[in-house]
Amino acid sequence: MTPLVELADVLVSRREQPALQLDRLEIQKCELLAVVGPNGAGKSTLLLTLARLLTPERGSLLFNGQPADTIPVTEYRRRIALVMQEPLLFHTSVQENVALGLHFRGIPRNEIHQRVERWLDQMGILHLARRRAGELSGGEAQRVSLARALVLEPLLLLLDEPFSSLDPPTRNGILDDLASLLNQTATTTVFVTHDLSEAIRLADRMAVVIGNRLRQVGKADELFNSPADEEVAAFVRHRPSV
Repeated sequence: MTPLVELADVLVSRREQPALQLDRLEIQKCELLAVVGPNGAGKSTLLLTLARLLTPERGSLLFNGQPADTIPVTEYRRRIALVMQEPLLFHTSVQENVALGLHFRGIPRNEIHQRVERWLDQMGILHLARRRAGELSGGEAQRVSLARALVLEPLLLLLDEPFSSLDPPTRNGILDDLASLLNQTATTTVFVTHDLSEAIRLADRMAVVIGNRLRQVGKADELFNSPADEEVAAFVRHRPSV
């Protein structure tokens, strides 16, 4: 099976400094890949590269077997969805926020209503449909962000530490719901986190980024039992209990 995403010999620079280097990374269809590593290691740079918000100085990015740079950017971004650490919601109702991307895609109004209602219900926020975004708690706002992404039925979902600012009970509740939904929809997902417990809980595989380099990719047990180098070993040394 052709991977959904293939990266090879990639170098990305930011402010004229190397921000990410990797030899090869394949993201399989329907898998959830967690990108882990310390703060400032290059994890978000990888995510922004996958979103085509950053352009590598060298290397190749294939999407569904096609060179990404041969796909018009607008068309490419309609195949993906990105959820950032801080919810970026418009000053309208929850319902209107979730419907926005569907309107841009020209989806018929009756289908928009059905899809928005379904995903609000799936994310446990149907009762908030008419509430203004500015009146939401942090956890509610992040649920709206996730619903706004998932309603688009993306081929690739990109999550950039979306739970890091939430309190533990709120974070745990969203993690449980998201894990169930991603399993149901088989949505290919790349999830950036510095929290190993989140990665273990959600991911099929983990990619370790340290010092702006992709160091190792594998299942959790592979990383813990056979780390690629001393820095990977130091990062995963204290395996969290989950």
